[in-house]
Amino acid sequence: MPPITPPIIDVEASGFGAASYPIEVGVALPDGRSYCSLVRPLPQWTHWDESAEQVHRVSRDTLVKHGRAPEEVADQINALLAGQTVYCDAWYHDLTWLSRLFEATGRIQAFRLDDIRCLLNEAQADHWHLTKTRIQEGLGLKRHRASNDARILRATLERVRQDHPAPKRAPDGIQNAIR
Repeated sequence: MPPITPPIIDVEASGFGAASYPIEVGVALPDGRSYCSLVRPLPQWTHWDESAEQVHRVSRDTLVKHGRAPEEVADQINALLAGQTVYCDAWYHDLTWLSRLFEATGRIQAFRLDDIRCLLNEAQADHWHLTKTRIQEGLGLKRHRASNDARILRATLERVRQDHPAPKRAPDGIQNAIR
């Protein structure tokens, strides 16, 4: 029986660097459901990188008009992910942006964030990028959005686990007898 795919999160941001902040959060859940929300910038969140806008195709004006309040986004992802370990592919950046979201809203993050690479064996890690590229092409998702990225990561994890399963371990008693 293949391992259950854990929740996956992706955070898009206003750019890179110390002043950047989350603009969108996407989650792919183990049951196949997903969550995605644009985040309305707080007044003190002023950093804006035009190249990030080109990648995400989301303007700051769109965030102001259509984004949810950061408090609402923090509460919603906490409700979805409370008590779980959630995985991402850009741990340092996603941790920084999630921390900025939770600190700015006075909320406490109710889930643990970890790097998706810790779920991979060596063969899976070796095939990750090629598999991810094939998954992206197969899904045909045209928009670079957080929920799409989370779904791609989830599908990639499932595929590399299927194609390159973890080696079967001998029971401890047998392992000791071999020594």
